[in-house]
Amino acid sequence: MKVALVYDRVNKWGGGERVLLAFRKIFPNANLYTSVYNKKKAPWAKVFNVKTSFLQGIPLASSFHEGFAVFMPHAFESFVFDDYDLVISITSESAKGIITNPQTLHICYCLTPTRYLWSGIKDYFQNPVLRLLATPTIEYLKKWDKKASRRPDKYIAISSEVQKRIKKYYNKKSEIIYPPFTMFDKFLNKKTKKIKNDDYFLVVSRLTNFYKRVDIAIKACNILNLNLKIIGTGLDESKLKKIAGPTIKFLGNVSDEKLALYYKNSKALIFPGREDFGLTMVEAQAFGKPVIAFKGGGALDIIKEGTTGEFFSKQSVDSLKNVLKKFDSRRYNSLLCKGNVKRFAFPVFEKQIKSFIKRNIKK
Repeated sequence: MKVALVYDRVNKWGGGERVLLAFRKIFPNANLYTSVYNKKKAPWAKVFNVKTSFLQGIPLASSFHEGFAVFMPHAFESFVFDDYDLVISITSESAKGIITNPQTLHICYCLTPTRYLWSGIKDYFQNPVLRLLATPTIEYLKKWDKKASRRPDKYIAISSEVQKRIKKYYNKKSEIIYPPFTMFDKFLNKKTKKIKNDDYFLVVSRLTNFYKRVDIAIKACNILNLNLKIIGTGLDESKLKKIAGPTIKFLGNVSDEKLALYYKNSKALIFPGREDFGLTMVEAQAFGKPVIAFKGGGALDIIKEGTTGEFFSKQSVDSLKNVLKKFDSRRYNSLLCKGNVKRFAFPVFEKQIKSFIKRNIKK
């Protein structure tokens, strides 16, 4: 069976990219189609045979894809998949809009319906002037996105939250298959050194504040004088550093080995955003650590309240602060945390994906 993978763009590293590499473990010979590829920003992608669109030849497109959103529909429609039996689009944007022939099975592994067009449009366009200027482009892309949503033969959602959005915005049914936990297998049982002053909470996130809401964690820890280590970088890093007190430490991007070390020595992971899934919550529990998360999005699928973590009900400093005040890491059994995330193991994911394909492949 000849297989192709399709991804929105290859120019960063995050949860979606980990999912893409998990699909490669299942289909090691699959070609990867994408709009743009930045080798410097995405060295992890060198394992793929990458096929890019015409946008690759345009200066700056691979680094500043946001400025080329209006061209993405044509970029993905320009690919030809006539020789493939199976095409899997792993996408939160335009990759689902590829055109396949009736003999090819197109499965969309949906990370979320496009946030800046649907569920997160108010977050992305908070400036009313920018929103007004962007309206013609947004309306064009929404119309195309609706049309493109009818092209996949089958949908897989990464969480209950995303399944609801697929139904709401695309009126499509989907099956839930959770993303797998794959990157830390070699570190889980490895003995690691203790970190000096290990009485800290941890945030692992891109520092993009409009829906990651790292500012909430910083402000709550400022008020309570709690140690907080933040791993990740992003557009709002300088703004977040300005509001951080002396107990907040920014560590930037770190290696997987160091990240494992920070997970193992933390009191808990704080997850203040409303995410489509939230792989870092799985990672923390895999290392036996509880999670304190906003009660929404993928957290509802991942955390067992009172057993592997706690929820705060509003995305506000006071709501998180009230949970942190009462939090005692000794109440949580590390074995229960580890046991809870076995359902996110790669073998489970692989079995579910193969079963889904077998049930739907075109004879």
